[in-house]
Amino acid sequence: MIELAEARGFVLARCVGAEAVVVPIDEALDCVIAESIRSVEQVPPFANTAMDGFAVRAADTLGADDRPVSLRIVGTVRAGMSGLDTPVGVGDAARIMTGAPLPPGADAVVMVERTELAVDGSTVLVRSEVPVGNHVRPSGDDIEPGDLVLEAGTVLTAAHLGVLATVGMARVSVIPRPRVGVISTGDELVDDGSPLGPGQIRDSNRLTLRSLVRSSGFEAIDLGLVRDDESAIEAALLAGVERCDALVTTGGVSMGDFDFIKVVLDRIGEMRWMQIAIKPAKPLAFGTITRSSDGVAVPVFGLPGNPVSSMVSFELFCRPGLRQMSGINANFLDRPSVMALADEPLQRRVDGKTHFARVWCHYDTETATYRVRSSGAQGSHHMASMAAANALAVLPDGATIQAGTAVRVLLLAP
Repeated sequence: MIELAEARGFVLARCVGAEAVVVPIDEALDCVIAESIRSVEQVPPFANTAMDGFAVRAADTLGADDRPVSLRIVGTVRAGMSGLDTPVGVGDAARIMTGAPLPPGADAVVMVERTELAVDGSTVLVRSEVPVGNHVRPSGDDIEPGDLVLEAGTVLTAAHLGVLATVGMARVSVIPRPRVGVISTGDELVDDGSPLGPGQIRDSNRLTLRSLVRSSGFEAIDLGLVRDDESAIEAALLAGVERCDALVTTGGVSMGDFDFIKVVLDRIGEMRWMQIAIKPAKPLAFGTITRSSDGVAVPVFGLPGNPVSSMVSFELFCRPGLRQMSGINANFLDRPSVMALADEPLQRRVDGKTHFARVWCHYDTETATYRVRSSGAQGSHHMASMAAANALAVLPDGATIQAGTAVRVLLLAP
């Protein structure tokens, strides 16, 4: 067996990021920005009001808390207008709508709730004294020209895209998200919901892995279920590398297996077949197939066939490898981890492996600690306990982890 760190190092060294591409900003969500962005504009570009109300001279509202002040209305300013033709003078006020530019002469805004409009609409009674700048958003209050808006390497969220739009960016240079092809092989697999025949099982791994790919922010491409035929498997894999930036297969990677997928991968790819000192997900095949159209070495993840093993293997190898291909910083390739206290014994035995136990993790506000308990049976075929888990407890080689012991936990969900 080889250590987990060695296997991960081998995988990550071969998961190379793509060249940056320029895309419309509405296609850049969850991508990593490839260049730092500095604003060439001022945001907001002009002083404007944060409230519906009346633009006034603050000095004209002195004492209005005790004795309301009547001001003459000289106009209305709506969002999108350039302002008023005449300034707001002594004793004047201008009706103003949220986002509209502050008219010349005014230096404050009284919110409409603190005013009372005269019946004829010619004057307004102000019932609140306001300071200079009240409810006014100055020009450049958010961003000034030359400000660093986004640093290269940032994973773009909805808020980031909003900032880019605010400073006038219509397109942006990003590292494209990998397109990940998922393929199943085997005569024993059924994926159409039909009754199972003797020796047949449902193909759940392909759906599960496509879902993991999508939930991790990548594009999942279903390469289908291929029967045990060398020519068909080879054709599917070669077609997949032309369409995809990485491939994921399941099954046929254990020691002693003689499987068509192994035969074909050895023939058309440069593969390493590993037995890793972890449980579950001990077997892993990883390597590359060279794409004929451009000579790119496309990573291929050969995951175990047991459903829990395939999911754990995805978390430890596929997800970090794909995130590295996406340009994500090396410090953020893995799920977040915390230290937690075991609420009950976490069973294991000495076997030379690190165990990844399915657990339920919660934060105890009374003790200000994370706490975990087993989510159920820990066999590599027990999917119910995987579905009930929101974390994986990392159990170093040794005896059972006793209640009250601190363990490191990988958080699979918020």
